[in-house]
Amino acid sequence: MPATQVDTVANAAATSDLEQPHRALGLKDDEYAEIRKILGRRPTEAELAMYSIMWSEHCSYKSSKVHLKYFGETTTDEMRSSMLAGIGENAGVVDVGDGWAVTFKVESHNSPSYIEPHQGAATGVGGIVRDIMAMGARPIAVMDQLRFGAADAPDTRRVVEGAVAGIGSYGNCLGLPNIGGETIFDASYGGNPLVNALCAGVMRVEDLHLAFASGLGNRIILFGARTGLDGIGGVSVLASASFEEEQGRKNLPAVQVGDPFAEKVLIECCLDVYAADLVVGIQDLGGAGLACATSELASAGDGGMHIYLERVPLRATGMTPAEILSSESQERMCAVVTPENVDAFMAVCKKWDVLATDIGEVTDGDNLVITWHGEIVVDAPPRTLAEDGPVYNRPYARPASQDALVANTTASLARPQTPEELRATVLTMIASPQLCSRKWITSQYDRYVRGNTVLAEHADAGMIRIDEATGRGIALATDASGRYTMLDPYAGAQLALAEAYRNVSTTGATPKAVSNCLNFGSPEDPGVMWQFAEAVRGLADGCAQLGIPVTGGNVSLYNQTGSTPILPTPVVAVLGVIDDVHRRIPTGLGLEPGETLMLLGDTHDELDGSIWSQVVHDHLGGVPPKVDLERERLLSEILIASSRDGLISAAHDLSEGGLMQAVVEAALAGETGCRILLPEGADAFTHLFSESAGRALVAVPRTEESRFVAMCEARQMPCTRIGVVDQGSDSVEVQDQFAITLAELRETFEATLPALFG
Repeated sequence: MPATQVDTVANAAATSDLEQPHRALGLKDDEYAEIRKILGRRPTEAELAMYSIMWSEHCSYKSSKVHLKYFGETTTDEMRSSMLAGIGENAGVVDVGDGWAVTFKVESHNSPSYIEPHQGAATGVGGIVRDIMAMGARPIAVMDQLRFGAADAPDTRRVVEGAVAGIGSYGNCLGLPNIGGETIFDASYGGNPLVNALCAGVMRVEDLHLAFASGLGNRIILFGARTGLDGIGGVSVLASASFEEEQGRKNLPAVQVGDPFAEKVLIECCLDVYAADLVVGIQDLGGAGLACATSELASAGDGGMHIYLERVPLRATGMTPAEILSSESQERMCAVVTPENVDAFMAVCKKWDVLATDIGEVTDGDNLVITWHGEIVVDAPPRTLAEDGPVYNRPYARPASQDALVANTTASLARPQTPEELRATVLTMIASPQLCSRKWITSQYDRYVRGNTVLAEHADAGMIRIDEATGRGIALATDASGRYTMLDPYAGAQLALAEAYRNVSTTGATPKAVSNCLNFGSPEDPGVMWQFAEAVRGLADGCAQLGIPVTGGNVSLYNQTGSTPILPTPVVAVLGVIDDVHRRIPTGLGLEPGETLMLLGDTHDELDGSIWSQVVHDHLGGVPPKVDLERERLLSEILIASSRDGLISAAHDLSEGGLMQAVVEAALAGETGCRILLPEGADAFTHLFSESAGRALVAVPRTEESRFVAMCEARQMPCTRIGVVDQGSDSVEVQDQFAITLAELRETFEATLPALFG
């Protein structure tokens, strides 16, 4: 044993009775005792920092692992057949045909986006982009799922303006189109907004890279930005206050500071490195920084690793080993490179003016050893850091309050009866923050940079061309409903899956794979853990029934204000593939003269948990709409077949706000009027505002109506003729009820967010 190691162990033993601040670092007493058992001694300050980070909820999934394994148990070999990388990797990767692979993932950056909304949201985008880069892909598009407090709450403006500006500025500077997402306002997110960012990347199948450190003597190269004090205390609950007290520093920034221009050159540098086949393994540095990157690389390898921490380029003076390892400074990557490729690797970095430093090597030992100017500050089995953290079987139980919540239906709520009341309800709904135009947000994003965006604004799902020669493309949609999940977590997760699946299908793309971001309150609350367990089970069962795999995701717990959790919010992202983007289906009406409007699916009196109940009555209770995944699959098949055969000219899914919301959005997108004729004997209110699932509004060219109806009848899909597109009209008319001009609809629809935040 080297003298320095003997000294370190001896020093640790000599101070073994001194108290360490493990509780301040988020470690429980039994966890701290287990660390001492693993090491056979008192941990050093750096080791304690690393274990506190890697055993945190964010990194170890210690409260969610026991439930997440159900995804693997329900994934069949057939579902796995197109997966090139799945759960446990930086991001899922799917073979999409013609030699192309697509990688995509959603991650959360919730708490930082409340503390410092601009940088929190911006670095959330930067982090998910680096996850995609680490798989060997070129990032091609981003999306976002945003949840804020009540739109008129005092603090909401600060968070909304900062988060939207952060997402826009970072993504725009990277030159990545933002092709869609969702923004929801609800009081439950007032003290804990959700900023979930998605990125997708594309590569050739053979260019896939994974994160591992193998090969005795291979070099560990840190490249990208310098390491600073920003981000300490991020995902790890690492108490920056303790560092401030010990080091005499004040106000260390707990939120990372992003530099999108540095990330842009880092992307190009990585792509050149991949093209030259210069790396054995690669890992991004995001949450948990070097502590995570080094322990995960070493754990996934076939040997040990030695890191010389003093070689890490710093941008702050006097940083301690614990601070260097814990820093979440952005725009950094870590590569494993064979000795013969080091010079070529460095040359690529120099070409792009990217700082690169050899900080260590793969060894034939078993441990991750980190030294600081010759002193060993970390000497630990890497699997105990990265893989073998604590696993909790937390108690969970259906809350006693759930029965009363479910019993509190919308049956007793006043509903509009007269044509005048229905008209007023339409305007109230489309003007509400829940359903109004998101143009104020999306106009801050570059949606068409790089020239491959096929669908973004006004579309149910974003679509990107990935192959210029063939026209092959991908579609992406993200959805969630905290309200439905609150009423029934199992069904709520499946409704989110069904909507995202339907949104992808509505563009003409075939759904292929799922990613998720599961946002819940404290796992120490049995009611929250029941919500989580039920949502995971619902999502996994739903994916199994639809035959599409969950390729990966993210869990974000402890989302609450004081003891009040957010609405349980499982965000579901669905990736679809289309062989030729020229046959995509737009949302806007009026592409063909005299289109017939058809409603696919059945409408039931399903208003519990609806946006109408929220906007008009501030009510949440009852039972969410029924989920019929076989109907969703059938609807998908009809939409995809119609796209291939040219049977429909526009389509829009029905979800929040029901049929009326879909009609308004489709008419405004196409800048054309239409006439709606409700089925004979139908209740007008129910038909216009119900949120029954498994439905879509489609515009059928007059010449194709008989073929389309025959196809639906042959497949036993309910198909109701409910109106016509009237290109000469300037209004949306519901026959025998009311009419509203396009000008009034647009003004009402688009005025709300600028008035609140503009």
